[in-house]
Amino acid sequence: FLRCGHVTEARAWGLWLHRSIAGKPSDLRIMYGLAGERRLAEWEAEWLPGYQGAKPVRIGNGAAGQLQLDVYGEVIAALSHARHEGSSITRDGWNLQLSVIAHLETIWHLPDEGIWETRGGRQHFTFSKLMAWVALDQAIRSAERNGLPAPLEIWHGLRARIHAEICARGFNPRRGSFVQCYEGSDLDASLLLMARSGFLPLDDPRIIGTIDAIAADLIDDGLVRRYRSADGLADHEATFLPCSFWLAEAYARLGRQDAARTLFDRLLGLANDVGLLAEEYDPVQARQMGNFPQALTHTALISAALLIE
Repeated sequence: FLRCGHVTEARAWGLWLHRSIAGKPSDLRIMYGLAGERRLAEWEAEWLPGYQGAKPVRIGNGAAGQLQLDVYGEVIAALSHARHEGSSITRDGWNLQLSVIAHLETIWHLPDEGIWETRGGRQHFTFSKLMAWVALDQAIRSAERNGLPAPLEIWHGLRARIHAEICARGFNPRRGSFVQCYEGSDLDASLLLMARSGFLPLDDPRIIGTIDAIAADLIDDGLVRRYRSADGLADHEATFLPCSFWLAEAYARLGRQDAARTLFDRLLGLANDVGLLAEEYDPVQARQMGNFPQALTHTALISAALLIE
């Protein structure tokens, strides 16, 4: 909202976020209902056909109770960005962030289900650890920039520890790329977001290698898949539009403006008659698939658009 000049909407969203995550940090959910509901049980409407007769139709989301460490980074980064753009800092708001970081200190080392809500068992996902690092990095920057009270020595030490662990266990020298899980070899398109995180300089060979490896191995007909590894889900998945926009953004950050523009224009051409995009696109059947419209796709579009010349 703020990067696009929508200050009123940003403030309203910030208030909603504070209300939703208020309470014990251990109760932080990966998703909430529009009114802040925490219980989002998943069930199947067996009698109801979906798009083109697809079944089963699911209501709710069984992933609502999962552990996804990346949400801590997303929350802290969002609040830090709002503060950097001029939002006021309240004592209660900062105390809430202190408590979130304190809880993250106790759980960052655990395996989780990851950003993609996998149902094949918890693992040490590299992106989850990256976002734990982002949470600490953003909290440190907020405290130092604004003179806020914080255990900075502890935070600096933990940030450095997580950074070292990701570089040691999340990077595969043989592939020349960061990989989906510690000590693994599978790629994951979420790692395209390392380019925006500040984790390493953009000219670091590990960042460039990760982007190039994903562009080489997770591409189908010019669009990006999330991953190719087994995830415990039976459904066939097409290319994932948010990841494709992330690749366009990554190209732009590396200064590859022509590649960024070409991919971005291709993606815009997939929108329907009112400019909306779904979660996935099937190049074989030339149609959008999955959740529609998909907010993540459109936020990824905006992030890329702001960087493409």
